[in-house]
Amino acid sequence: MVDYAYTTVTGKIKPLLEKIRRAGVPAKVTVAWLKSLGFTSSNDATLAGVLRFVGLIDASGIPTSAWTAYRGASHRAVLGEAIRQGYADLFALYPDANTRSNAELTHVFNTSSTAGAQVISKTVQTFKALVDEADFSNSAAPNETAMASGPLHTPAAASASRMPIVAEAVGPEVHIDIQIHISPESTAEQIEKIFESMAKHLYGRKSGK
Repeated sequence: MVDYAYTTVTGKIKPLLEKIRRAGVPAKVTVAWLKSLGFTSSNDATLAGVLRFVGLIDASGIPTSAWTAYRGASHRAVLGEAIRQGYADLFALYPDANTRSNAELTHVFNTSSTAGAQVISKTVQTFKALVDEADFSNSAAPNETAMASGPLHTPAAASASRMPIVAEAVGPEVHIDIQIHISPESTAEQIEKIFESMAKHLYGRKSGK
């Protein structure tokens, strides 16, 4: 069974994500760091579990490459991909899980956990709060993104359909240099015969062509 992350303060997910984009990158996400940003409630500590679940921080609380990417202009798309990876089992069942109803999500989380109704409700609310801050329109489906280190990755190369088609030569190229040594005593007629012979044997030209 999947232990889906949840927070009891889902309304603080959005302001926390905004802080991540604007504040400096911490060496480690701790309760003290959350408090320094104004998240001083004892329940605010559960926000770290959500960040961990979608891969913004690792198991030790250290920010990942996803955290850095999320601070950029495409933060909503970055979060969308992070959610796809964190909730991979959910998106395997419903590729459009971000558009599913509370009832459908509740059913999935219920059958994937032994938690009670209150926890399941918070799990659904947590997912929905994350989805509200994400963009899934350009988020790659699983296995369509070239993977690098860390929980979140960007495409390693452009789609093949966008790549220019370049014709490749078949076999090696052969370049031949020909040097002709003509005696200074040769007549004009003899020189003309030499070039006629070259044209015939090298280019297949007949005399007079």
